[in-house]
Amino acid sequence: MRTTVEISDEQHRALSVLAQQRGLRGFSQLVQEALDSYLSDLGQDEIAVLLDLEGTLDEQQEHELRARIEAARATWRAS
Repeated sequence: MRTTVEISDEQHRALSVLAQQRGLRGFSQLVQEALDSYLSDLGQDEIAVLLDLEGTLDEQQEHELRARIEAARATWRAS
């Protein structure tokens, strides 16, 4: 499945270098590996809980969650 993911310039450069070192044309495979690793670290119970939440937020909760995610991303980028 194709999707759009926002990444920083630094992440793009790092992924491009790693892909080039592995002889890959792009870095889709690297992103898939990272997602697989992340999801396996969560465990099946956490994944099930997250999937059960699909479509359960109202508009205000969605905006609050998006703001928290953006704040977390900003903190991660700063470190």
